[in-house]
Amino acid sequence: MERVKELWPELEWIGSPELREKTANTWKLALDRSVLTPDDLKRIPFTLLCGPDLKVSFMDHKRAVVHIARESGLKIIEFFKDELPVDMDVLISGAILCDVGKLLEYEKDEKGNSVQGKYGQYLRHPFSGVTLAEECGVPAEVCHIIATHAGEGDMVKRTTEAYIVHHADFMTFLPFKSRLK
Repeated sequence: MERVKELWPELEWIGSPELREKTANTWKLALDRSVLTPDDLKRIPFTLLCGPDLKVSFMDHKRAVVHIARESGLKIIEFFKDELPVDMDVLISGAILCDVGKLLEYEKDEKGNSVQGKYGQYLRHPFSGVTLAEECGVPAEVCHIIATHAGEGDMVKRTTEAYIVHHADFMTFLPFKSRLK
C-alpha cells in the first residue's frame, strides 16, 4: 500500500477514511494485476495515441487531472454554493480512479516498452476501471465517474462530478492530441 500512497499523495484529500481506503485498494489491485510498476507509471507517456516521443508521464497527467478537478470543484462550490453542489470526496476519488483501468491495457514488448495489449484492444479502461473499483467496494457515484470520463460517457447523463473529471481529463489530453495533425 505504500507504493500507492507514494504515487497518490492526493488520497489525503478524500475526507472519508472508508472511501480513501477503497480508492487506494483499487490502485493496489490494479498494480498487482498489471505488468507496469509504479516506476513505469512515472516514466511512460500518459497516452499511446501521441507516440513514444511524448514527455508527459502517465502520473504527471493523472495528478494534473486530479488537481484541476479539485480546484474546479472548489470554484463551483465558491461561486454557485447550493445551486450546484459538488461532493468533493466523490470528485477526488473519481479523478484518482478514472484511468486506473489503463494499467490492465498495457503489455511489454520484446524491448520492454509499454504497448497496448490484447485486453486493451477489447476492453477500454473505463470498463476495466469500473470492474476493479467495484471489486474494491467503491460506491456507484464514483464508478459512474470512471465509466463516463471518456468518450463512452457521451451517451449517458453525467453527474456534476463526472462532468468536472471529464473536462479536466480532456483539457489535459486534447491539446497534445491536436499536435498530431
